[in-house]
Amino acid sequence: MNRLAALLTLCLCLGACTDDGGTAVEVPTPTTDEGNQTTVPDQAALEPNATVERIVDGDTLVAIISGERERVRLLGIDTPESVAENRPDQCYGEEASAYLKGLLPEGSDITLILDEEARDQYDRLLAYVVRSSDDLFVNLDLIEQGYAGVLIYNPNDHYESLFRSAERDAIEADAGLWGVCGGPDVPLE
Repeated sequence: MNRLAALLTLCLCLGACTDDGGTAVEVPTPTTDEGNQTTVPDQAALEPNATVERIVDGDTLVAIISGERERVRLLGIDTPESVAENRPDQCYGEEASAYLKGLLPEGSDITLILDEEARDQYDRLLAYVVRSSDDLFVNLDLIEQGYAGVLIYNPNDHYESLFRSAERDAIEADAGLWGVCGGPDVPLE
């Protein structure tokens, strides 16, 4: 499967996508449940499409997609730095990285869901991540548990209100980095 076809199998187009032959491909879109909270697409319709090879840090992983290795940046979140060569490590960076490693050990099946823009300036695939074993919305869980803050780069903002609400709750509860560091982007001393 070529790279375009592999990416299209990941696509969340908020409508319909086209495959490399120009044919419309229907992809489930996020839904709203009866509690009026946005949820990830139904896993019965969106099977796992990647496997975790390794975790880079709290918001980046390497996945195998159709036999190809892809660096994946989790959308809508930012965790403290723990491995950046050009920036100092930050408070709670190691904890965020370890937490993600615990959530997604090597070999974990995941579903990657794209928003409007598929890649960032570093050519990383930008995705929402769902753990296949139990449908855990990983991006949201990292915010709820206080390992990440919200970082939205438009137009990839589909879950912005859900993420901001979870962040407010984590701040109020002093969860994770909010209680230990006072917030994100705090250098280690």
